[in-house]
Amino acid sequence: MRHATRREWLSNCLILPLQPTLAAAFSHAQTAAKSGSGKFEFFDEPTAGDIEALAEQIIPGIDGPGAKDAGVIHFIDRALRTFAADSAADFRTGFAQVVQRRKELFPGSTSIVSLTHEQQVQLMDAIAETDFFDLLRTLTVLGFLGDPSYGGNRDQLGWKQIGFEPKMSYEHPFGFYDAGIPSETNVK
Repeated sequence: MRHATRREWLSNCLILPLQPTLAAAFSHAQTAAKSGSGKFEFFDEPTAGDIEALAEQIIPGIDGPGAKDAGVIHFIDRALRTFAADSAADFRTGFAQVVQRRKELFPGSTSIVSLTHEQQVQLMDAIAETDFFDLLRTLTVLGFLGDPSYGGNRDQLGWKQIGFEPKMSYEHPFGFYDAGIPSETNVK
């Protein structure tokens, strides 16, 4: 019979009482992201559609899942209300400039979503050097590859795309940390 180590025992003592609370929080976040119809806190529906179209140009779903498939818009929405809230005003200002640029490039267009793929690419080229684009690209990549509990990376699509397997702990490859230490068989 194997006895638990002190570390395992302490971990279980600290985590077990929190499990129902953590499970409820993770379940809520995943349900909102998976449903795709979760209420937005930062965006209104038309703006969310336009931002999602831009994010899909950053990580397109051509030969695999894209930003839209992974629910990146839910991550961006949550980020701008929480950890990236200090960038929210800049995001709104930058998006207003993108809308203005869209109107200049494509008079008569009503939204970014309504543009053709080629027009969306042209719009992305026009804003590629802006601070807004840098922020959008960063949030899109974070939403695609981040932990699904934060609202993006639906069904771990981003992780599957890069071959990442989530585990509770990781081990160093054999010899990684003791390469310079002689083995016990060599020590006399």
